[in-house]
Amino acid sequence: MINLLATTLAAEEDSNPLLPDNAELVVGSIAFFIVLFLVGKLFVPKIKQTLEERSNEIEGGLERAAEAQKEAKATLEQYQAKLAEARHEASRMREEAREQGSQIIAEMKEQAQAEARRIIDAAHAQIEADRQQAVSSLRGEIGALSVDLASRVVGESLDDSARQSRVVDRFLEELEGRARSQEQITS
Repeated sequence: MINLLATTLAAEEDSNPLLPDNAELVVGSIAFFIVLFLVGKLFVPKIKQTLEERSNEIEGGLERAAEAQKEAKATLEQYQAKLAEARHEASRMREEAREQGSQIIAEMKEQAQAEARRIIDAAHAQIEADRQQAVSSLRGEIGALSVDLASRVVGESLDDSARQSRVVDRFLEELEGRARSQEQITS
C-alpha cells in the first residue's frame, strides 16, 4: 500500500497541477465553443438590437429635443411679435384716446362759450327790455307829474291829451338833450 501511494505520489509529482488533463482540456474547449456559439447566435444579436434601439431612441430624443427647441423658439418669436403688436396697438389707442379727449374738451369749451354767449345775449336783451319798460314807465310817470306841475304853474288845466303829449315830449327831449350835452362835456 505504501507502494501504491508512493507511485501515485510520484505520478502526481510528474504532472503539473496547473495544467489540466488532456481529456478535460478537450471537453472544456468543446463546451466553451458551444457556449460561445450560443452566446454569439442568441445573445449578441439581441444585445446589438437593444444597443441600436437605445442609440435610435437617444438620437430620436435629441432630434425631438432640437425640434421642440425650434418650436419653442418660433413660439417665443411669435409671442414677442404679438406682444410688440399689442404694445403698438395700446400706444395707438392711448394716442387716439388723448386726441378724442382733446376734441371733447374743445367741443365742451366751445359749447360752454356758446352757452355763455347765449346767456349773455339773453341777459342783454332782458336788460334792454327792462330798460325800455322802465323808460316808458318813467315817461308815463314823469309825463303825469309834468302835466300836474305845469297845470299848477300855468294855472290852467292841461286835460287835453294831445296838448299833454306835446308838453311831455318837449320836456323829455329837453332833459335828454341836457343829458347828452353833459356826457359830451365829461368825455
